[in-house]
Amino acid sequence: MTTAVKQDMPLLGSYGPIDYKRRFFCFWNLCYFQVNWERRHLAFEDVEVRVAMMPLLMAEEDRRTLRLMRHNLDEKAKIMKDVSAWQVGESVYHTTRWVVPRADELYFLQPSKVQEDIFFGYTWST
Repeated sequence: MTTAVKQDMPLLGSYGPIDYKRRFFCFWNLCYFQVNWERRHLAFEDVEVRVAMMPLLMAEEDRRTLRLMRHNLDEKAKIMKDVSAWQVGESVYHTTRWVVPRADELYFLQPSKVQEDIFFGYTWST
């Protein structure tokens, strides 16, 4: 019969136990805090970029809207040139405030493919 191997151990009272239970979770909490801080920092930077770009994007959208409105007025002038009582560009609204035009008002003189892309979005199955 064989006897169990006796492992060499330190003398009693020479080394204290290693307290891994507290330090293990503290280490992972610090790692999680660091990753979360980096993620929050990047998210905050993304928000700053969007805020900084918003005036430029709005200006580009306004320029595109005005360009489409100018094109529509030119086309209306060509279409309604024989009607004497028609004044091109006269507001149909009874106000002097700016009214944001709807998409169907902007794109009604565009080809049907452009209208479908604007109204319904780009479709893959056509």
